[in-house]
Parts: sequence; C-alpha cells; structure tokens
Amino acid sequence: TLTETQTETQTQTQSQSLVRRSASSQQAMRDEHVYGAHNYHPLPVVFAEGRGVHVTDPEGRRYYDFLAAYSAVNQGHVHPRIVDALCEQARRLTLSSRAFYNDTFAVFAKYVTEYFRYDMVLPMNTGVEAVETSFKLARKWAYTVKGVPYQQALIVHCCGSFHGRSMTAITMSCDPSSQDDF
Repeated sequence: TLTETQTETQTQTQSQSLVRRSASSQQAMRDEHVYGAHNYHPLPVVFAEGRGVHVTDPEGRRYYDFLAAYSAVNQGHVHPRIVDALCEQARRLTLSSRAFYNDTFAVFAKYVTEYFRYDMVLPMNTGVEAVETSFKLARKWAYTVKGVPYQQALIVHCCGSFHGRSMTAITMSCDPSSQDDF
C-alpha cells in the first residue's frame, strides 16, 4: 500500500501535471460508467501506469498486462526507445496529414517495403482500418481482375471473430448486441 508521504507526493505531482487523473479505481470506474459511452464492458481493473509487461492501478496494485491492448503494446508499456522516438518527433511535428508530404514517411515506407519485400505500404492507425482496406482491395480485385459481376462480390467470415467497431466490420459479428438497432 502507498504510504502517506507517497500519497502526498503523488497528489503534488498530479496537481503540477497537465494530465488529470482519477484519484482512485472506484472513482475512475464510476465516472467512466456515468460519462463514457457503454460500447465496451471493461474488466474491473484501472490502469494508471505501465512499465514493460506490468501495469499498476491508482492504489499501487501491480498486474501483468496479458492483453497488451489487443497486441498494440506487445513491445511493453513505456518502451524507452519508442518513447524517445515519439517525443523527438512530437517536438518537431505532431502530425502531418497524408494530404502533404513529410520528411519521415518516405524513409519509413522505403525501409518497410525493402525489409518485408513488399511493393508498397499503407500504414494504419487501427486494426479496423486494415480490415476495411482489405475489403476494399478484395472487392476491387474481384471486380477488375477476377471479373465478378458488379455488386455480386461476397465477403466470407466466421462467427466468433472481432475486427473492430466500424459498420463494415461489425456486420461480421454474430453477436446480436453488436448488430441490433444499428
């Protein structure tokens, strides 16, 4: 458990930070239930910090993060090289729309395509974007290369899968609560 001095230090640090945090796990869960949309039903654990495979809740209890944000943090939480690269880039340029060129994307694209021996790369922010793009590419190929008649292409899926919450991806769900009334 946290000592009184640790709690005071934590409170002082939070008051100086630009990031506002819930004071307790109970407060975080209660406030999220009241103010957040109910599109997920999270496990009753609140992540406050993470290092490597471990996460800590606001009360200081430590857990293994076996879910790893659905594999988005397989490298571990707060990986020093990734944090350094993120901070270095954010100090130069926060974000560049693909409507413009920037000085890092071409270097990244060249490296990835050569490393994996791909023709081209289309980076995605989320898994659902990759699913949506794969549908578009498959349908385009079906119509332009395979010769499938217009509006006759089918996408086959298996029940029990999850590909995200876009309208296209959710149509593959066999869970009525994901489809009913949408």
